[in-house]
Amino acid sequence: MEQIRLVKISKYLSRHLRHTPERLGLTLATGGWVGVDELLSACAAHQFSFTRAELEEVVAASDKQRFSFDELKTRIRANQGHSVEVDLQLEPQTPPEVLYHGTGEPSVPAILRSGLLKLSRHHVHLSREMETARKVGMRHGRPVIFAIDAAAMHQAGFTFYCSDNGVWLVDEVPSCYLRITK
Repeated sequence: MEQIRLVKISKYLSRHLRHTPERLGLTLATGGWVGVDELLSACAAHQFSFTRAELEEVVAASDKQRFSFDELKTRIRANQGHSVEVDLQLEPQTPPEVLYHGTGEPSVPAILRSGLLKLSRHHVHLSREMETARKVGMRHGRPVIFAIDAAAMHQAGFTFYCSDNGVWLVDEVPSCYLRITK
């Protein structure tokens, strides 16, 4: 499948599985799951048809592994980034000592004042690798990378989760746990 088609399907799925499932008449089950057949039918009914094979290719080819199938490939979900209420059934985990967050330069003063806030999302997204954070930051202008003292946060009682695609999630990161990296 052409890269353009992959991206178009991925963006459509992200919008509807993370933010507006009701626009397709979908209800996310516990864990964020929706039936694959139900999803394909709903998308087709809204004039955006794609095949199961295309869906499987989008899930497999996504560099950020945004989506997951269940073991039987009968259900699909977005791994994180939801703005709709959903229980992803993630278990608390001990984070690595340092995690990273990328943002655009204009956001830095507010982050230094208030820390990292989840805003309309369920969690703040953190990465294990600085390069991943840099790529995220580049989407927002000149990137700035924050190193997060995740070990100290965990010791202080903050709860961390890790999504199926390796994105670390936490409710907030107070500014005292942040430092700008070079």
